[in-house]
Formats: sequence, structure tokens, C-alpha cells
Amino acid sequence: MKPYATPEKLPITGYLPVEPVSVRIPSAAKLTGLSRSTLYNLIKAGELEVVKVGSMTLVPYDSLRSFIERRREPKK
Repeated sequence: MKPYATPEKLPITGYLPVEPVSVRIPSAAKLTGLSRSTLYNLIKAGELEVVKVGSMTLVPYDSLRSFIERRREPKK
């Protein structure tokens, strides 16, 4: 099978919906609905964890989840 860069480019057959370990900034923006600028500001403020691999910036998926959980408003 030919390697694919992102889950949205995978063919439907054979794709197992597995949570990614990390995502790049554009994918993090799509997943959260936040702009790239906002994500970079959150990273600078220490709100989001990142992993640098060369020039690539990866955001651990669990960091996105925990950020959203921390910002979630309690049910009334």
C-alpha cells in the first residue's frame, strides 16, 4: 500500500479510524476550528505542547484534546 500523508487522503477500504499521535498545524486548525495564528499564540503561551522535528511542528493529539477539555464550560 502506498503511504499517505493524512487520514483524509487514505482510501476508504482498509482505513481503520485510529486517533493520530500528532498532527501538523494546518490539521490542528481544522480539527479545532481555531486559526493558525491562534494556535501559534497558544503554543507561545504554553497552552499547547508541540514537538519539533526539523522544521516541522507537530502538535500531539492528546495536547489538543486536553486543551479543549480545560476550556470546556461546565454544564449548567
